[in-house]
Amino acid sequence: MNFNRRNFIQRSFASAAGITAASLLPYDIYGNGLHSSYHPEEIILKPENRPAPKESINFAVIGINHGHIYGMVGALLQVGGKLVSVYVKEPDLLKQFTARFPDVKVAKSEEEILEDKSIQLVASSIIPVERAPLGIRVMKAGKDYMSDKPGITTFKQFNEVKKVQKETGRIYSIMYSERLGNPASVKAGELVQQGAIGKVVQTIGLGPHRMRPESRPDWFFYPEKAGGILTDIGSHQCDQFLYYTNSKKADVNFSQIANFNTKDYPNYQDFGDMSVKSDHATGYIRIDWFTPEGLPTWGDGRTFILGTEGYIELRKYVDISGRKGDNHLFLVNKKEMKYFDCSQVYLPYGEQLVNDVVHRTETAMTQNHCFLATELALTAQKMAKKINV
Repeated sequence: MNFNRRNFIQRSFASAAGITAASLLPYDIYGNGLHSSYHPEEIILKPENRPAPKESINFAVIGINHGHIYGMVGALLQVGGKLVSVYVKEPDLLKQFTARFPDVKVAKSEEEILEDKSIQLVASSIIPVERAPLGIRVMKAGKDYMSDKPGITTFKQFNEVKKVQKETGRIYSIMYSERLGNPASVKAGELVQQGAIGKVVQTIGLGPHRMRPESRPDWFFYPEKAGGILTDIGSHQCDQFLYYTNSKKADVNFSQIANFNTKDYPNYQDFGDMSVKSDHATGYIRIDWFTPEGLPTWGDGRTFILGTEGYIELRKYVDISGRKGDNHLFLVNKKEMKYFDCSQVYLPYGEQLVNDVVHRTETAMTQNHCFLATELALTAQKMAKKINV
């Protein structure tokens, strides 16, 4: 091969000149974006001035084996719900509940509540495996039902719940609180519906939790009672995938479960992940019980929503980069980069559910959505490959 020294030197000078010229161009026309600042515009959302609730219902509580019941009751009380009575088997749990709500009537039995025609809805966070059977009894008694998640733990329960719900026409609502009870998640839904990131094509949901075995009841460690990690926490993430992608049908691509570090309970699952899809979107979900003690809250839960014209990230419970508090939302699209403090965003679920009970509508959540989120979680749990360690 002939080497032309003169041409090589000419090309070298041309390349050097090009590099020098490029260094004089504005920095921000390159990969760091079209905008001159790395700092998003910060928006602190203010509380809405909302009218007083128009509707009211009487409701009762049966079973309070998980602390989520307090958020569920609060969601109803804040919007016109009236807590009439409570029935709890465990004296210590009942004492805690009546300390919080001293005016509530303590029923002597479940039947006393089910036979009370003034009660329109029953809320429960009873042991997970007992939630669906209770819900069936509630619906057959002519009342609507609000369950903590997981609201159903087996396919046998699932089929019976769907059958009775269709026969009775009652509401079977599962409070997926990581969306319905989280202000940043509610704001994300508003932005998605406004088209802020275009068409949503994927969600990634991360649901880490802190493991403190001494604070957990015995039933918590047995999948036959608690449902398994994908049935339980996974139902939150399935709900969010369906909601943000506006998917009416969906399937599970793969799922896995493992017990990496909870050796005292060999059947327990402290890790799970899964992939889901609809005809126009995909989703990845990872759940674990490995939140380290150094984190100042129970879990660094995050959701990523990818659209054709931008993306949203939710840092729901903590921002480890330094922002105080919780309910942090980041938005990036073709026009802007924004940070939203969503801590004062209104949560509409309670008011919508009360209105649905009164008017027989489906504004809080359609029944099909409620069941599909659970079906995805149950399917993932059933088909999950167990990682042996």
